[in-house]
Amino acid sequence: MDLASLADHALHVVQAAGHALSVLADAVQADPGAAATPAPLPPVEVAEVGPQSGGASDAFSFIQLFLKADVIGKSVMILLIGLSLVSWAIIVEKFLRLRALDAKADDFEQVFWSGRSLDDLYNAIGLKPDHPFAVLFVAAMREWRRNFEGQHQVTAALGPSIRDRIDRVMNVTIGRETQQVEKQLGFLATVGSTAPFIGLFGTVWGIMNAFRGIAASNDTSLAVVAPGIAEALFATALGLLAAIPAVIAYNRFVAQANNYAGRLEGFADEFTAILSRQLDERAR
Repeated sequence: MDLASLADHALHVVQAAGHALSVLADAVQADPGAAATPAPLPPVEVAEVGPQSGGASDAFSFIQLFLKADVIGKSVMILLIGLSLVSWAIIVEKFLRLRALDAKADDFEQVFWSGRSLDDLYNAIGLKPDHPFAVLFVAAMREWRRNFEGQHQVTAALGPSIRDRIDRVMNVTIGRETQQVEKQLGFLATVGSTAPFIGLFGTVWGIMNAFRGIAASNDTSLAVVAPGIAEALFATALGLLAAIPAVIAYNRFVAQANNYAGRLEGFADEFTAILSRQLDERAR
């Protein structure tokens, strides 16, 4: 291809481009907004997003679960809450009482083994002992003094009978004081063993009501099933909440009460030995 033909071909291309530009210019002049403004897009609906109401979470709150329960469900929940409150009251009272008894026992034994005479200690305690060690000591000393009222000399034949009477008084006192220390522990044992079953009864009753609701509404969606199941499980949770602390506290307090009773019996044996030696000295 020579230069002349190439130039001629280029001229044709330029002319064709110029013709196309002229046609586009005519179209723009005929409708100026057609080329500049694009076709409008269909409107897009934007959903308004507001703060979540929290109604779903409120429906499963403890108060709502209680209010939505029937009479039997509410009775079970009230009973379990009452048992839990009473159990915690006993737990706090026993914890403070056993700690105070241990402290008073330490103080009493320190004074008892300090070399102070038994009569002086008896007069110092008086007629109102405030802990089992003092009660045991006063009971034994009272029986001891009663056997020597009006007597200045004790024969060897009277020695065994006096020892037996003092031993019986001590045993009765130990039994009575141990019973006071262990008082109300049986309630904790009862709560620990029965509260889970009471909660289980509430759960079974709640599930039965949930199935009745499903059958009545003919709807098995989660929105229908979940409230009834949550209400049923709430009763079980209350039962465990009442039982677990009661069982733990019962085992702990029984161990402490047994240790205290053993300590009291040990003191009684030592005190009996002291009185027996004094009795032998008087019988000589």
